[in-house]
Amino acid sequence: SPVAAGLIDAHAGGVGTLGDAPAGRLAYVFGTSACTMSSHADPVHVKGVWGPYHQAMLPGLWLNEGGQSAAGAALDQLVRLHPAYPTLAAQEGNVLDALTRQALAIKDPAQRIARAAHLTVVPDFNGNRAPLANPAARAVVAGLGMERDEASLLDLVLGGLIGIACGLRQIIDAQTAMGLATRDIVISGGAGANPVAQQILADVTGCPVLVPQSQEPVLLGAAILGRLVAEEDVDLSAVRGHMTRLERTSLPTAESAQTCDALYRRFLALQTAASLI
Repeated sequence: SPVAAGLIDAHAGGVGTLGDAPAGRLAYVFGTSACTMSSHADPVHVKGVWGPYHQAMLPGLWLNEGGQSAAGAALDQLVRLHPAYPTLAAQEGNVLDALTRQALAIKDPAQRIARAAHLTVVPDFNGNRAPLANPAARAVVAGLGMERDEASLLDLVLGGLIGIACGLRQIIDAQTAMGLATRDIVISGGAGANPVAQQILADVTGCPVLVPQSQEPVLLGAAILGRLVAEEDVDLSAVRGHMTRLERTSLPTAESAQTCDALYRRFLALQTAASLI
């Protein structure tokens, strides 16, 4: 198979998560950086997004690939900048895990958004891959006060997650403007396993975030392609549908929609202002 012959790791992850109905579904690999992959029947050109590439990931379909140059790494950078980081790191070891537990204690997703609404984080620490395609872009954080406590560190992490979600929404909006719509998002990657991140991504983008059952979608995708190579006349769509399973779905929270729209507008305005420096 020409598709299986030269697949990269992120694309194998797409095969392992998209199931048998990839149209309208965006594969989002959320790790140290983040990768977006959209498959569709016709070629669509989107400025700042790579492609379209024919059969780069799935037979007969065109692939558009975008991403964020810093995602999980941006969160790590944010927590290390905060004065409360050394103390919490000494107490807990993994600071992001400890803050995730605190965030999960806030049961209402809308309250998590509201808690960080005074902050605007543009997490372009390592440039902006898509849709601006600007390697010189840098991060901006607005709304900081004099607080030095652990509670303000949690606010900053939630604000960082909102900023990452705004960056994803920006990619989705750029694709939608060119006719490449996103129905839902299927998430994978180490940072993507964070349930707080999954819900914030759903709230900010307005798209359901689907969580695959497999914890290793890249390996699963490679196994699916291995079967494609090993057997003749295999229906890849049927195999994907059989081997890929969804564990749960995070739906957008209606109560936070207006706040998220306002935060997104602030994100775009701050990102634009930073580009003028």
